[in-house]
Amino acid sequence: MSALIGIDLGTSTTEAAIYRDGKKEMILNLDGKAVTPSAVGIDSGGNWVVGERARAQYLLSPENTAVEVKRKMGTGESVALGKIKYSPVDLQARLLSYVRTYASEYLGENVERAVISVPAYFNDIQRRETILAGERAGFSVERILNEPTAAALSYGLDHMDEESHILVYDLGGGTFDVTLLEMFDGVLEVKASSGDNQLGGKDFDEKLMNLLFKRFQDKHGVDLRGDQYAVVRIKEEAEKCKITLSEQDACHVLIPAVRAIEGKPVELDETVTREEFEELCRELLQRTHHPIDVVLDDAGISENEINRIILVGGSTRMPMVSRDIEKYLEMAPEAAVNPDYAVAEGAAIQAGMISGEIRSEDSLVMTDVNPYTLGIRVMDGLDDNVMSVIIPRNVTIPVTRTERYSTSAPYQTEAKIEAYQGESRIASHNHPLGNFMFKGIPPRPAGAESLDVRFSYDLNGILNITAVLVSTGKEASMQIDMAKGAENMPDLSKWKEAAGAKAYRAIIRTAERLISGKGGDLPFELREKLRETLDELKRALVQGNPDDAEDASEALSELVEAARSMRDMT
Repeated sequence: MSALIGIDLGTSTTEAAIYRDGKKEMILNLDGKAVTPSAVGIDSGGNWVVGERARAQYLLSPENTAVEVKRKMGTGESVALGKIKYSPVDLQARLLSYVRTYASEYLGENVERAVISVPAYFNDIQRRETILAGERAGFSVERILNEPTAAALSYGLDHMDEESHILVYDLGGGTFDVTLLEMFDGVLEVKASSGDNQLGGKDFDEKLMNLLFKRFQDKHGVDLRGDQYAVVRIKEEAEKCKITLSEQDACHVLIPAVRAIEGKPVELDETVTREEFEELCRELLQRTHHPIDVVLDDAGISENEINRIILVGGSTRMPMVSRDIEKYLEMAPEAAVNPDYAVAEGAAIQAGMISGEIRSEDSLVMTDVNPYTLGIRVMDGLDDNVMSVIIPRNVTIPVTRTERYSTSAPYQTEAKIEAYQGESRIASHNHPLGNFMFKGIPPRPAGAESLDVRFSYDLNGILNITAVLVSTGKEASMQIDMAKGAENMPDLSKWKEAAGAKAYRAIIRTAERLISGKGGDLPFELREKLRETLDELKRALVQGNPDDAEDASEALSELVEAARSMRDMT
């Protein structure tokens, strides 16, 4: 069989690694580097460019280049390169195809198998689309691995005798994850995970960008935000400034001829201090606290029971991150792994465990958790849109749970079992996983017949759902592969083509701006509700359900107003 590699498919950068000859090894790309920018574009000749070339092209031709595509996975949004729109899956596939090319060149064989990491808080749709991107790139994706778990594997393989609770704090270019793990007797057990898929280094860059925009406008009376080329140049300098401020107390930003005013080129010339930058980013750091609290609460672990805090992700190099964690948890974090390579190395270790490169007696026994709640739609009183929880979030997998339900209508002969994933009490606000019809229920008064609904969820992402009629033992079931079947999910990017979509365009665009952070930072819970309800509206439009679309639109409008009120208060 061909080599099995590990891939860290990041928002800002992508890395690949392999475990061979008893050690982790980073795979160098065609430029001889371990780190590849996660950028994809089309050059002037109509050819695809990826990595360093695409990143360089972004400065000169941003309209033909895509960066930070990972943030759009599962959103249904498309990405325009020139006049053509592409799905995030298509662009991620281009990036992964380049990884496959350079890995094959580096290893001297055709690489067709991979373990790909994703944020722990990626939902079912985002995981499916990652798998689909890998398959379109020519990979057989053997496993999807949570990024903090991968980082813990990279650390844990060299510390197998350790007994400790480890908090992995993973702040990357576009996403934030926090995971609590327990190590004992060669076992790596994930206790709980949480995160924020819209928080990362990109948001810190935007704080600097907005500061530079404001200073330029104050001096010259011109808002550069509407100038795409100026925005790209300022974005590039803001990223460099952020890195500089991790080492120095101040950074001088000079961009010659950033804009012509009254026919004369005008430069942007500003100095930003570390103190100013950290004050701007205080709210972003505070957003990491809620996921930490969720993880500790779900795991039933107190702060003083944490033995080690491990930093992962390039954004953790900012000194304010370490200081904030130490202040919040009263424990100094450690740079126990390479923050840029740890996830790829951990994915390679998982690949080595699957392929047999790492012998079972030398490997860690690893458990994981389901990061989202799983359940079904039920009727509660007069409300038939209630999510009944069967497997709560952060339960160790593999797991089997059963709940009993009674018929809700007189002489009911069938029941629709609809499975969902998510945290909302409203079933339709969560992600639908699948459904089946249970037929042959004896026609008796309401509540006289009962169904036992059993969810069994394994480490490979397979969810088996079985319904058993208690009175007769009759069964019906379905199997959901949480890492397959993205083609069968509704393409939410098609909402604009749906009948009646024009009436909802304004509220959808407003919600998208709020979710992306334009208009001020929002509490984690509110942004998640906005995102869930927005997906519900798009799904209703794509599937042609006007009543559901109207209900979702009303709910989304209320959330938008709440977000605006909160923004105005701050």
